[in-house]
Amino acid sequence: MQRDMKTGLVLEGGAMRGLWTAGITDVMMEHDVWPDALIGVSAGAAFGCNYKSRQAGRAIRYNIRFAHDSRFSGIKSLLTSGDYFNADFGYHVIPKQYDVFDDDAFRQNPMEFIAVCTDVETGQPVYRQLTDCNDETYEWIRASASMPLMSRVVQIGNKKLLDGGVSDSIPLEHFEQMGYRHNVVILTQPLGYRKTPTRLMPLMRIALRKYPNMVKAMDGRYLMYNRQLDYVAQAEREGRCIVIRPEAKIPIGHVSHNPDEMRRVYEMGRSTGEKYWQRIKTFYEN
Repeated sequence: MQRDMKTGLVLEGGAMRGLWTAGITDVMMEHDVWPDALIGVSAGAAFGCNYKSRQAGRAIRYNIRFAHDSRFSGIKSLLTSGDYFNADFGYHVIPKQYDVFDDDAFRQNPMEFIAVCTDVETGQPVYRQLTDCNDETYEWIRASASMPLMSRVVQIGNKKLLDGGVSDSIPLEHFEQMGYRHNVVILTQPLGYRKTPTRLMPLMRIALRKYPNMVKAMDGRYLMYNRQLDYVAQAEREGRCIVIRPEAKIPIGHVSHNPDEMRRVYEMGRSTGEKYWQRIKTFYEN
C-alpha cells in the first residue's frame, strides 16, 4: 500500500531510561510495526539502532550481561579512558564479538535511521543518516550518546561531537521538516515534567571551556527542552503524532549496574508497548 504521508518514530534519550523505550520498540518489532524512518537521540540512537537491525531483546541483553563488567562501564573506565561507557569495548568489541550486531539486516532494512549529535564547536545539532554499518556508524551512535562530563568529545572527520540531547532533545519538528508528518514520539519523562536548569553548569563551564557555544547550549538546554515539550503537545492535540510517555518517573538513574532494576524498567516498557502497538500500527497504516 502506498502512503500519502511518510511515517516516523522519534526516540528521546534519557540514558538508562532508554531501556523503557527499548521494551516498547521490541514489542513493536515483534508485532511487525515498521515506520518509514527512525530518528534517535542519545540512548534513543544507541538502543534504537537495534530496531533497524531487527534485533529485539539485544539492548536489554547486553546491558544485563555486562552490568558489572568494568570493561563496559564504571568509574574505572571514566578515570582510565575518559568515558564512563567505554568507547572501544561498548561500541566496537561488544557488537563484533559478544552480542553481534546484525550489520547486514541494518543495511537491508529500508527504514531510514537518523542519529542526532551536537557539534561542540557550534552548539548546534547535527543529523546523520546512517545507511551502511561500519566503525564510523558505531562512532556516530557513540557520539549521539556521549553525555558531557561522562564522555570525551568524539571526533568524526572534521566534526567534534557530543550528546544530541543538548541541542535537539525531541527532534519532532526537524523530522516533520524532513517530510515525516505522521509520527510516534516516545518520551522518557511523564506528562507534566518540565526540565529545570542543571546544577552542574559550574563543572560544565570548566570541562567545556574550549567550546563556549557548547557551554551556551548546555546553559539553555532546559529552555529548548521545554519548548519542544510544548511543540510535541501541540502536535499531539492536532493529531499529527501519537505520544507515548511513562505514567510516572521511570525508576532508574542515568547509570545503573543493577540487572534487576534494568529488567524491571525494560518490562515496564514492554507492558506499555503491548498497550500501544495496535494503535500505532493502525496510525501508521491509515
